[in-house]
Amino acid sequence: MARAHAKSCSPRCRKALSRAKARNPLPDELTTRARWIRRSAKKVPLTVAGMAASSTDPRTWSTHADAVSSTAGVGLGFVLSEDDDIVCLDLDHCLNPLTGQLAPWAAAIVRDAGTTYVEVSPSGDGLHIWGRADVRHGRKLRRPDGTAVEIYGTGRYIAMTGRRHGSSPSILADLSAVVSKLTA
Repeated sequence: MARAHAKSCSPRCRKALSRAKARNPLPDELTTRARWIRRSAKKVPLTVAGMAASSTDPRTWSTHADAVSSTAGVGLGFVLSEDDDIVCLDLDHCLNPLTGQLAPWAAAIVRDAGTTYVEVSPSGDGLHIWGRADVRHGRKLRRPDGTAVEIYGTGRYIAMTGRRHGSSPSILADLSAVVSKLTA
């Protein structure tokens, strides 16, 4: 390496790192925690061995690498725990899967969330907004039009897709103001 602070040995290696990041848009704050599970098609949490997992029992969770390499179930899930302040805002039925257009109410929440990781939910018509806030009890807020916004911070798992919405970054922002505004 030419420089002590360099993260790669050459432009070729740097490009390979960049491509790897593009393939895995998940924030490091999520992938470095051993709170990953697999999930069934019906969103039942599974261990990497295919047994029943629990959103409150760390013995049933695994690393991101182990969860990715497992063939149990149909996808991944991340467990929200009281060990930190990682939260997820789950916006239901807010995205037109054909056009990519967001409902105005959802666009306002995404705008208020700022620079944070947002992914398309497994249904293809919802969003998961990831960030940091103090949320100890989950809430489901029913909107007048029948859609819902769910706010979770502990004791739940969220089905992950890795399908980044728009140009959202691979970082977690402070969502405290958004959570306060939604729950006011």
